[in-house]
Amino acid sequence: MTYKHYLLLLALFLSSVTCTGNKKGADTANTNVAESGIPDNQTSVADENQPVLDERGYIVRVGDPAPEFTLQTTAGETFNLSDMRGKVIMLQFTASWCGVCRKEMPFIESEIWQKHKDNPNFYLLGIDRDEPLEKVQEFMKQTGVTYPMALDPGGDVFALYAERKAGITRNVIIDPSYKIAMLTRLYNEEEFSEMCKVIDELLRDK
Repeated sequence: MTYKHYLLLLALFLSSVTCTGNKKGADTANTNVAESGIPDNQTSVADENQPVLDERGYIVRVGDPAPEFTLQTTAGETFNLSDMRGKVIMLQFTASWCGVCRKEMPFIESEIWQKHKDNPNFYLLGIDRDEPLEKVQEFMKQTGVTYPMALDPGGDVFALYAERKAGITRNVIIDPSYKIAMLTRLYNEEEFSEMCKVIDELLRDK
């Protein structure tokens, strides 16, 4: 074997070792991404600067102070949540295109609003997500609800309570100390019954 042949074989050997090492490193990095879903040089989705969502899409929890907001109602009045401090408050997030909302709202009207509407310690507000006034007014007629409704342009108030892209049907019960007492999602008869009991108990303690 000539000296030139020896050098050529040595170069090929070293090249093979280097490539194998790089492949192993790449395989390890790919495994880390597959297990965590996040490359090592990126922060986790559960970053401390981001809200942690529950399985229903909420970014608030029972016991949290209620996020404050101001909205315009369909009656042209300004609603400030902070003005309701000391009351039992129910926020009902809804939209005309939501079939589950349409199913639930008549029960909210008959079993909650009609029962408590004359109680000065109770307030119920429907919050329609990102729809014009005329559509919301027609929606109220179609569902037969008479409780106050407010407009939420862009869904910004919804996004104070739940992930912006989360499903719309949800209720938030706020106690007189301005803390969240119950969170519901979709329409479930058992959960709805429990929500009615929570409202009754909170009003009984007033």
